[in-house]
Formats: sequence, C-alpha cells, structure tokens
Amino acid sequence: MENAKTRFLNTTIICYYTGYIVICIASLMLIPLIASLLLREINSVFDFLISISIATITGLLLMTLGKKAKEIKAYVQWKHGFVVASLSWIILMVLCAVPYYLSGNYKSFLDSCFDVMSGFTTTGLTLIQDLDHISVGLNMWRHILTFVGGQGMVVLALSFLVKKTNGAYKLYVGEAKDIDLVPNVKGTARIIWKISMVYLLVGTLALWICGIFIGLKPQSAFFHGIFIFASSWSTGGFAPNLQNMMYYHSLTYEIITIVIMILGSFNFGLHFAIWQGKKKEIIKNIETQSFFITAFLTSVLAVLALSKIGVYTNSISLFRRVIYNVLSAHTTTGFGSVYARQFALEWGDFGILIMIIAMLIGGSACSTAGGFKGLRVGIVFKSIIADIKRLLSSERNVKVFKYHHIKDNILDDGVVKASALIIICYIITFTIGTAIGTYYGYSMPNAAFEAASVTGNVGLSIGITSASMPTLLKVYYIIAMYLGRLEFLSVFALIGYFLGGVNKLWKKARKL
Repeated sequence: MENAKTRFLNTTIICYYTGYIVICIASLMLIPLIASLLLREINSVFDFLISISIATITGLLLMTLGKKAKEIKAYVQWKHGFVVASLSWIILMVLCAVPYYLSGNYKSFLDSCFDVMSGFTTTGLTLIQDLDHISVGLNMWRHILTFVGGQGMVVLALSFLVKKTNGAYKLYVGEAKDIDLVPNVKGTARIIWKISMVYLLVGTLALWICGIFIGLKPQSAFFHGIFIFASSWSTGGFAPNLQNMMYYHSLTYEIITIVIMILGSFNFGLHFAIWQGKKKEIIKNIETQSFFITAFLTSVLAVLALSKIGVYTNSISLFRRVIYNVLSAHTTTGFGSVYARQFALEWGDFGILIMIIAMLIGGSACSTAGGFKGLRVGIVFKSIIADIKRLLSSERNVKVFKYHHIKDNILDDGVVKASALIIICYIITFTIGTAIGTYYGYSMPNAAFEAASVTGNVGLSIGITSASMPTLLKVYYIIAMYLGRLEFLSVFALIGYFLGGVNKLWKKARKL
C-alpha cells in the first residue's frame, strides 16, 4: 500500500506530464487560428482565441501542481505512463471540444466531445451539423485532431522534448505504442513524425493535382487534398463534406486514397525498415501477411455476395462500391463511397457481416489504425498451427516456434496470452455496444455494424450515429472509441489509480 507521501509524488508526476501534453496540443490551435485570420473568418478567430486561453491555463495549472516532480527529477514509472496517456486524452477531449461548441455547429457539448474523441481515436464518426458550410478554420481543426490522434498526442509531446526525460518510454508505451525505431524514445517519436510529414507532402501534392484535374479550384483542391490526406494517413475517415468520397466522383481520387490509407494502416516500424532498405520486410512481416490474406478474403467474399444479389453489376462499380468500402473498413479509415443506409438496405446480412469482421480485425499495431491488429490475429493463428504441430510431432522433438515482426521473435505462451486477452477485450466492448444498440430498438445487424465501427475506430456508419441518437449510446460510443484506441491497458490503469484513491478516502471516512 502506498503512503500519503508516495501518492502525492505520483499525483505530481501525473499532473506535470499531463499538463505538458495539454500545452503541446493546445498550441496546435494556432494553426487554424492563423488560417482563420488569413481567410477573414472572424467568428472562428474568436472561437480559437477563447479555446487556446482555456486550454493553456489548464495546462499551466496542471504543470504548476506537478512542479515538485520536476524539481526532484522524479522517475516516471509504468503506472505513471499509462495514467498520463489515458488522463490527458480525457482532458484534451473536453478542451479541444470548446471551439467545436462555440462554432454553433453542434447541438450539445456532449456532441462536441463525441467528435473530438472520434478525431483523436481516428474513428471518423461525426455529429456535426451543416458540415458543408462550416468555416475552413473549424474544418482544419477537425483534421488536425485526427492527424495528430493517429500519430499520438504523447508522441507529439515527446517530439518537442529538449532534455532527456526519465522514463519517457513509459509515456510512449502508455499510448499503445511499443515499437523502438532507435534506442532513444525521443528519437523514435521524431522519426514517426518525420515519416508522417514526408507522406503528408507527397500525398497532399497527389490529391491536390488530382483535385484540380477533376474540376476543383486550386485553393479548394489544396484544402481538400490536405484534409483528405490527413484522414487517409491517420485512417480517420473525416471528410470536409457531407458526401464523403462520393463528393469527388473520381476513380483516380479513390485509388490515391486507397494507397494512402493502406500505407497509414501499416506499422511505423515497417515504414522505417523499408526506408532503411529492408524491402523484404513487407513480405516477411507477420502483419503484412495477415493483412493481405484477410483483406483479400473479405474483399472476395463481399464481391461474391453482392454480385449474387445483383446490387452491383459491373467490375468498376464492384471495385468502387464494394472493394473500396471493405478496404476502408479493414484499414479502419472509414471513408465511404456509398450512403450509410445503403449498407442496411442493399448489402444484405452477409455483406454486413463481412464488413463487421473487416472492421474488427483492423490494421497494424503501432500504426494509425484500430481494431484487433494484424499482429495479434497473426500471432493467435500461428499459435493454433504451432499447437497442432506439437500434437502431431514426437514428444522428444522439442520445437521452438517463431514469428517475424521487424525481427524474429519467439512465439511463447506470454505473447499469445497477451494477444488473446486484448482481442477478448475488443469482443466484449463490441458485444456491449451491440446489446445497447438493440436495447434502443435498432436491428441486430445495424447495432452490430455500428458497434464494430466504434470499437475498431473505423467510422463507417449504417445510419445509427446522429445527433438525435440516445445520450447513453453517445456516451458508450465515446468510451468504446477511447478504449479501442488506447487498447484498454492505459484506461484500466487510470481507473485503478482513481479507485485506489477513492478507496483510501472511504477507509479514512469510516475511521472518523
């Protein structure tokens, strides 16, 4: 049991680093603020000025409360890293929702918080009103949140560290990232952002040129290009317009986004390895093997199912309306090339089932994608094969099974158990979401589709997500997105930390 002094020190460490992360993310509001000034969007300028002030004061207050931790150079432990990551996301959800709410495009502050969490978790579901007519500044803020959320708020904060921080790796892992690109965690964080920024330049340029060719004005094409790239790379699914990908009416535009969202769903370690010349890694890696197998199977099954019922009759429409949406679901991007209700009215139960499976599997670990992750699916599958081989082999023949993920790793029971437990947590979260949806009268396929979308941080909707849906469903979807993105452990640590404090207060109260 920790004493009062230890708990005070723990609290100061958590406050200091949470405040630091809040300040870093609050400073990003300067980007849409400047854009709003240049575009003379006066209302947005005041919205962001007020929001920056509130967020900065909050961050400074937290850092002041944690000043003691900095003075004594307190060492960050695992529990601190997990709690800081999960707590900073909750605080930032509220603070970053302020410009949303002040814009007048949301019916309630809860709706604003929903959209912020949807952006941070790269889910892409939205409750915004009149999306086609919001200011460029607000639209920019939406896409900044999803872009930063894909890389990670903690990763961004660590990138700006000037001095070495004791236990910085614990903060990094707390945000569901555990890949070491270089020995220094600050260096790893900066490499992640360098990779993202290089792709940002290339991807935005490609989409900008394509946008001009399909008839958008140069300025409009640029903003659409950078917004769509941010959502594609971060597998976020936000779009600057209500029609999503259908707005562009362009096969070329859709193909470019497919390339970007597949790249975005890959592990940052894989990108770094390929950049270093290890091109065979894309073939050898268990995650890419898992992704290409499951993506191929789900795409083929969906095409066969929808061809059978005659929804789409030619290869182009099958590619643009079926394969595109399956890949969008599998990479957890959430871009849609059909309207939400078309899934319910045209795809049939089998088509919806394929989409649910694709959304739950998701992309790669330590990427911008959500879902179970290809790594865990691959590990569980390999463990099943390994167990079968053990049963069929001689008892004297002791075999060591391995899997390749950036390097050769031993497939031991601990790795398999950890992967299976996280998958079980996802399934439980998905099941609860489905149950709540059916409780409110939605059909089982519809409720399951939406639950899979929020749990896997996808963003495709079958028509349930709207400003008029029940408040409890909104709250649960926020929780499900939050749990899915941070992969449960950080959130469990935060709950345990606060419950420990409440338990101590309760015991003291009983003694009085």
